[in-house]
Parts: sequence; C-alpha cells; structure tokens
Amino acid sequence: MKLSKQHYIIFLILLTEVLGFSLILPFLPFMAQEFGASAFSIGLLLTSFSLFQFISAPIAGTLSDRFGRKPLLIISQISTLISFIILGFANSLWLLFLSRIIDGLLGSNATIAKAYLSDITSQKDKSKVFAISGAAFAIGIMIGPLLGGTLAQTSYKIPSLIAASVTFFSIIFTLFALPETVKKNDKSVIKINLLDVERVKYFLTNKNVNQQLFEYFFYVTAMALFTGSYSLFAKIKYDATTQQIGLVMTAIGATNFLFRGVLIPNLIDRFKERSLERFGLLLMIVSLILMSTTTSYNYLVPLTVLFAVGTGLNYPLMMGDIARSVSSNEQGAVLGVANSLDSFANIIGPLAGGVLLSTPNPNSILVLTALVVLLCLWMVMRERKEY
Repeated sequence: MKLSKQHYIIFLILLTEVLGFSLILPFLPFMAQEFGASAFSIGLLLTSFSLFQFISAPIAGTLSDRFGRKPLLIISQISTLISFIILGFANSLWLLFLSRIIDGLLGSNATIAKAYLSDITSQKDKSKVFAISGAAFAIGIMIGPLLGGTLAQTSYKIPSLIAASVTFFSIIFTLFALPETVKKNDKSVIKINLLDVERVKYFLTNKNVNQQLFEYFFYVTAMALFTGSYSLFAKIKYDATTQQIGLVMTAIGATNFLFRGVLIPNLIDRFKERSLERFGLLLMIVSLILMSTTTSYNYLVPLTVLFAVGTGLNYPLMMGDIARSVSSNEQGAVLGVANSLDSFANIIGPLAGGVLLSTPNPNSILVLTALVVLLCLWMVMRERKEY
C-alpha cells in the first residue's frame, strides 16, 4: 500500500487534534481551580467539549458532503486554533468554558479528516489506513500529556500556545497541499440527524448484538469516569503536580498502544477472546480497589498502569464482539451506534466525576467506577458465546 502526500497531511491533522487536547488535559482542572471552580464546575467544563462535539460532528460531516471537505476542515481547524489561543490568555472561568465550547462546537476535525481519508483510499486499503490513523492518535496521547504537564509547571500559557502553533501549521498544509475530494452539488438536499433514534433503538433491542452494546457502554462509561476525573482526583488526594499527572497519562497511552497495536493479536491466538475480556475487566476492578487503599502517589502510578492494561485489553475485543454480532451490511451502522454510546459516556462520565469529587471522600470516584466495571463483568460472565 502506497500512501500519498494527502494521507500524511490528514494524519498530521488527526495528530494535531489529539495532541492539542492531550496537551491541556493534565492541567485544565488545575487552571480552573485557580479561577475558583468547584469540582462540579470542572466536571461541567470537561463535559462541555464532548457535549458540543456530539452536536456538531454529524452536522460537520453532512456539510462536508455538500460543500466539500477542505472548507469544513479549514473552518474546524481555525476554531480549534481560536480555542487554544483563548485558553492561553484566559483569566477567568468563563473563558475556559468558551475555549472548550468553541473547540467542541466547530472543531470536528477528526470527523471530516476521516471522511477525507475514506475519499482518497481504495476499498481494499481502508482498514489499513484507518489503523495507521489510529497510530497517529496513539502518538498524540503519548506525547501530549507529558509535554503539557511538564510545561504547565512553568506556565499554563506555554502548552496552550504550542497547541495553537501546531494547529496553525496544519491549517497551512490544508490550505496549500490538500485538494478537494468532493464535487459540489448545489441540488443536493442537506439532511442532518444528531441522533438516529430508530437505528439506536433497533440495535439496542436486537438480541444478536444488544448485550455487546450494553457491555461496551458500561465499559466506556467507566473509562470516562476514571480518565475524566483523574487529574482532579490526583490533585485532591495526593497533591500531585501537572508533570506527575502528565507522566502517568503518557504511561496510560503507551500501555494502550502496546496492547492494542502489538500484543492483542498474539494473545487472541493463544486465549479465547471472552476469557481475555473477563481478565481485563478483573484487572480494572482489582486496580481500582487497590487505588482506594493507597496513601502515596508513588503507589497510585503502577496501579493506574495496571488499570490501563485492563482497558487496553478490552477495547479492541469489545469492538470485535460488536462487529461480528451483525451481518456485514450492518457493521457500519452498528459501529455508528457504538460511537454514539461512546459520546454519551464522555458526556456523563466527567459530569458524574465532578459531582463525586465535590464530596469529602475522593475515593467515591473509584468506588463508582469499580461498580460500573463490575456490572460490565457480570454481563460478560453471563454471556454464553465464546470467541
């Protein structure tokens, strides 16, 4: 498979999106706290991005079908650039909210970039190209938190403006190096659905796949609870620095990349997939229970990596379960429903985390996460199908 210049530019755009978000993740709760935000307000702040992106993603995708990928890509990247600049110079809580809302509402870079990838890639190479784009995502997750957490110890402005600079260069590449792939059709009818309720209802009541979808929903909800609240939890309980948190987030990204990209294929050859799922969920529960007993951040770090091992095992296995539970002509639709469930989880998770971290006991976030994973494990255990 030969990659074109356009492929590499789109990979860069995807990298800038996740790099920009992961750069600010370790310090955003700290920054909000300095402006007087409560734990609940910080949960709202983190939720605002996912909520507005949930609204905007289908709109951006549909508009790019009508007016072209390139103009929508440029608009989305400019909005991301503006959001990082606002974040870099923010001096109040409402500006932090404005930054995240602008990025969520108009910065649907990934949605349009993936559509562009599909346009320029042959049918037989699409899976390979999307796998490579996933590697770009993983690289951003590994680099961003470490860089952002370290630089934020000097100034919150530095990582914010670095993220803005990276986005600026991707805009230049888009302007001068990306040709349009969509032929404009002024007679086409724009039809926008934020959520296809009938399609969601169909799959959630389909006995062939509904259990797999519910398992996945509980899994991603647990992930959103834990990852969305981790920075603030570590700050409240251990007084962790942004650099310490960034290092741990980088370790989580590297662990997930190792399992998803390297180890999973070999493990599947040796063990049944359902057995691996059960083991991964059990690791998550055990690590969460042990985390609740630790009094030192040094002990929390390896337990967090253990949690990441469990999540790294489960994501590809659960997506495989969902895909194989429907016919080939329904796979795109059912994966779209899975993405919708993922979006809901990332709206609910940080908000619930903010509520729990407002209580006197920060360990409550670990308890709730463990209970959600336990529910997921119970569903997996009662499933009789083995892969």
